[in-house]
Amino acid sequence: MSSSSSRPPSGPAPDAAAPAARPVLRRPTLTVAAKTAPARPAPAPAPRPRPSAPPRSPAPTGYRTASGGPFVAPVRQAPAKAPVPAGSLPTSRLNKRMAELGLCSRREADAWIAQGWVKVNGQVAEMGVQVLPTDRIEVDKAAQGFQEQRVTILLNKPVGYVSGQAEDGHTPAVALINPRTHWREDPSRNRFSPPQLRGLAPAGRLDIDSVGLLVLTQDGRVARQLIGEDSTVDKEYLVRVQYGDIATDVQAAFPREQLARLCHGLSLDGQALKPAKVEWQNPEQLRFVLTEGKKRQIRRMCELVGLKVVGLKRIRIGRVTLGNLPVGQWRYLSPHERF
Repeated sequence: MSSSSSRPPSGPAPDAAAPAARPVLRRPTLTVAAKTAPARPAPAPAPRPRPSAPPRSPAPTGYRTASGGPFVAPVRQAPAKAPVPAGSLPTSRLNKRMAELGLCSRREADAWIAQGWVKVNGQVAEMGVQVLPTDRIEVDKAAQGFQEQRVTILLNKPVGYVSGQAEDGHTPAVALINPRTHWREDPSRNRFSPPQLRGLAPAGRLDIDSVGLLVLTQDGRVARQLIGEDSTVDKEYLVRVQYGDIATDVQAAFPREQLARLCHGLSLDGQALKPAKVEWQNPEQLRFVLTEGKKRQIRRMCELVGLKVVGLKRIRIGRVTLGNLPVGQWRYLSPHERF
């Protein structure tokens, strides 16, 4: 037997049953809705180009700048007030305006105007001219020198002399101003001369029955300060009183409510009096401090509450006191003294 018969046949093997094909597994495709992106705001329009500023003009005269150099930026300043029209401002007579400014009295102002010593806005003023509060008033040095020579005298007035003009045969207090009655201990260096009596007038009243400090002056400024309508200078008095027939220990018998009325609550000549300070100095004497000076005011006030004045002495006017000045003598107001 030949070998060829035992070899398997060459060539492809006969067809055999092929195994079944395995199915291919695929992931299911998920369909996801796409998220809607938020709407973006519309872009802002591009800013318009500013027109080129014109070149700055030079700084006005007197205008302060932020730097000392050229005009860069003004320093913030308070807005200037609009000028008040001249026609809306009140006017007054020149002499009154000068008195209000404390330059002199009205009488002195008239004398200075008559001498040509007063200028308004650079022009020599005429008598009776009306001025505005904004007008510039100038006084010549001659008037100022004349005013410096004015004197103010302090007199300890005795009983029996009237403070003002002579009346009913009584002698005015100014008659006591002479070299013989000048106090030897006067600290002032002034010397008496007759011209000092010209225009010397009392700055306030003191009854014929009263004693104490009386001011006589040539200076209108002093007179206005003491007796002007707007004066606030106070005056102090010591007043000895009786209550009916009671002359001793009056304080014990006098009702307290009546003392309160002396301080505030009385009227004279239909006008309420300004508040006063009234207190007992001792059992028979009251101390009054007043800021006004009506005729016989203290005596009339005491009568309204049942008191009788048996003695009255003024010891102080403002900051000037009577001190040790003897009765019937006088001295000069020193340069350093002020009412």
